[in-house]
Parts: sequence; C-alpha cells; structure tokens
Amino acid sequence: MLGKDFQRYWAGSEDKSAWEGLKGAFKSKEPLKYRIVQARYRLGSMINRLDVHISRLQERDRTLFERVVSAQMAKDTSRATMYANEVAEIRKMSKQLIMTQIALEQVQLRLETVSEVSEVFVNLIPIVGVVNELKTALKGVMPEISLELSSLSEDLQTVVIEAGDFAGGYSYTSAASPEARKILDEASTIAEQRMKEKFPDLPVNALAQRA
Repeated sequence: MLGKDFQRYWAGSEDKSAWEGLKGAFKSKEPLKYRIVQARYRLGSMINRLDVHISRLQERDRTLFERVVSAQMAKDTSRATMYANEVAEIRKMSKQLIMTQIALEQVQLRLETVSEVSEVFVNLIPIVGVVNELKTALKGVMPEISLELSSLSEDLQTVVIEAGDFAGGYSYTSAASPEARKILDEASTIAEQRMKEKFPDLPVNALAQRA
C-alpha cells in the first residue's frame, strides 16, 4: 500500500503542481482513480459489444449447422463439407471472442479492486499484460476492438508509470507477467467449456470429409 500523499494524489485531492517539479510533468490532469473508473466503463462497453457479436455468430452457426445436416441427409457430401468449413471458421472466431470477453470481465473485476484499495502495481501491471495480448489476438477478428484495447493499454500504462514515478522504486515492463498468463489461460479454459454449451458438435461424416 502506498502512503497518504499518494492516496491524496490517487483520489485527486492533492495539488498536482506541488509534485510536478519533483516527479516530472504528468500527461493527464485527471486523478488516477478517475482514469481507472473510465477504463472500467470502456471495458464494459467492449464486453457488451462482444456479447452482441458472439450472439450473431451463434445464430449464423446455427443456420449453417442446419445446412450441414440437410446436405448430409441429401448425401451431398461436397456441399456438407463446404458448410462444415464455414462452421469451423465461425467457431474459431467465436472461441477467440468468448475468451476475450471472459478475460476482459476478469480485467474489469481487477480494476474494481484497484480503484478501491489503490493496489496499482499488484493488480494493474498484470491487467496491462492481458490487454496487450488480447489486442494482438483481435487484430484480424475485430480490428475496432483491437484499436480500443490498444488505446486502453496506453492509458493504463500511463497510470502505472505515473504511480511508479510518484512512489519511487517501481519499474514497469510491458511483457506479459505470469499472473497475466494465468488470467488468459483460465479464460481459454472457460471459453472451451462455453463453446461446448453454445455450439453443437458437427455431424461425424462432415468432420470426416473436412479431414
């Protein structure tokens, strides 16, 4: 836990100009706590949009799945394979988005802890690592979310750097920490489970044709 001076600066009750001569000019005039709240709001918006997109993919998957079954019943293996390939691509994308959604929900929860107890370095550094990993993974899937995550990552890094500059003795690295990797791995495991719940298995014959 950081000292009382930081607590006042964190909440915006400390005159920042008193510290700029000692700690360097800060990029933002907003208190650190307020910027964390903003980050949580932005994450909530992204999570909701991911949910809408996942639902659309699930509907598309259901339509194509029915076409696979119909083609199989008509013994049209080439058409069944074509639809099965489309289903496979949709499910690959869906899994990535579900994993991202779960990871962002975990990030959001951790940000709530940061805003309450100011445990910046314990909780925020792993969060930045998670966001950096997700923005890269989403570049070819949902580029608009990837760009927003990139902006969010920069903002959170600024918070970490300012807090470290204020407190002294803290260093920051953008590399994914073991804690960040743990969050991502857990999200991937849960995504696998949700995929089984949301998406039925393809007919065996269609899978055999794809192979």
